[in-house]
Amino acid sequence: MSAAYKHVPEHGFSARALGLGARDAGYLDISPSVLPDGAFNLIRHHLISQRQSLARTAKKLFIDEESLGPGDKVAALTWARLRGNQDIIQHWQEALAVMAQPRHVSESMRELAQLSDEIWFLSGDKTVDPSWYSKRATLSMIYTSTELFMTNDKSRKFIETNNFLARRLEEVHLVDGAVGAVGQWAGFTFQTAINVLRSKGVGI
Repeated sequence: MSAAYKHVPEHGFSARALGLGARDAGYLDISPSVLPDGAFNLIRHHLISQRQSLARTAKKLFIDEESLGPGDKVAALTWARLRGNQDIIQHWQEALAVMAQPRHVSESMRELAQLSDEIWFLSGDKTVDPSWYSKRATLSMIYTSTELFMTNDKSRKFIETNNFLARRLEEVHLVDGAVGAVGQWAGFTFQTAINVLRSKGVGI
């Protein structure tokens, strides 16, 4: 899968990328019918590898543990994870469509939950109380809407996406290490993302 993943920036999460990866690994070309979930397997490889890289990123970003609060760390790690999509962003709307397919939704949501948990954990949040769930649910919602926004962002170094993320975090007070009411903010934040994307010509 790693060999095929190298071809994703050019060919997307596709049978073509899988075939080229197989050839690079010394195998004969493979038929898409042999790997019916090949595209999703490539997407999952991207999701897992990017999530796992956050631990290394945290060590680089948080050399001085006392200089940043949990909210600042959440913002930094969320942005770092989003930047992990920059080399394949032109294919990410297609990837999101694959993840939304009924047979892939459950695993896609599970990976999103693991990402949110990892970000909070690396930010120093190890408490187990009712807020544990609301913080992770809120971050998942913010991450998803920002990721969607990013697929249509043409600004230099995705500065508009970074600003979008900062506004969403501010709205739910994550920058202060606290979380507002998820129910109150979820619809607003998601609808904001949808409206911005529609204004930019994305057909959703």
